[in-house]
Amino acid sequence: VVLLLSPVEFVPWQRMVAEVEGRGGVPLLLALDGVEDAGNMGAVLRSAEALGVHCVVVPKRRSASITSAVVKSSAGALFHLAVDRVTNLSRALGEMKERGLWVVGTHLEGGEEPWKVDLTLPLVLVVGSEERGISRLVKETCDFLVRIPMEGKVGSRNVSAATAVLLYEVLRQRKGQPL
Repeated sequence: VVLLLSPVEFVPWQRMVAEVEGRGGVPLLLALDGVEDAGNMGAVLRSAEALGVHCVVVPKRRSASITSAVVKSSAGALFHLAVDRVTNLSRALGEMKERGLWVVGTHLEGGEEPWKVDLTLPLVLVVGSEERGISRLVKETCDFLVRIPMEGKVGSRNVSAATAVLLYEVLRQRKGQPL
C-alpha cells in the first residue's frame, strides 16, 4: 500500500482575506509570478511566514511545485503559511483588486522606491522570476510598481532577497516605524 500526501494543503486566498478582515486586520498577500527555482521559492516562503504574510499565491504553471526541496529550503515555514494555487495569476489579481486589495508589483527599472508607496493598505505584493521579472499581463494589472534602489555596480536580481527587503518595508510601515 502506498499513500501519497501533499506537503501542503492549499487554502483559497479569499478565505484568508475574509479571516484577516474578520479579525480587524489588514490583509497582506504575496504573489509569485514565474518563480521556478525550488530554493528561491522556499527562501521566499520562509521570509513570507516570518514577516506576516497571510497567504502566498502561486500560479499552477510557470512556478516551482511544492516539493520536498521547497519544504526543506523553507525551513518548515511552509507548514505555518497559507498557500493558494491559481490557474490564472492575472485574473486572480484582478479579483483581488475587486475585493479591495491593492496590487503592488516589483520592477527592476521602473517604479517608486517602496518607502514612497503606502504599504499599510490591504495589499498583494507581486514578485517575479530572477530572469524575467513579472510578466507583462501581471505588470499591467498592478496598481503600483516598486523597485529597490541599488548603490553598487552590480544589481541584485535575487528574488528571495528582494522579497525579504520589501516585506520588511511593509512591516516597518505597518508598525509605524520611522524611515
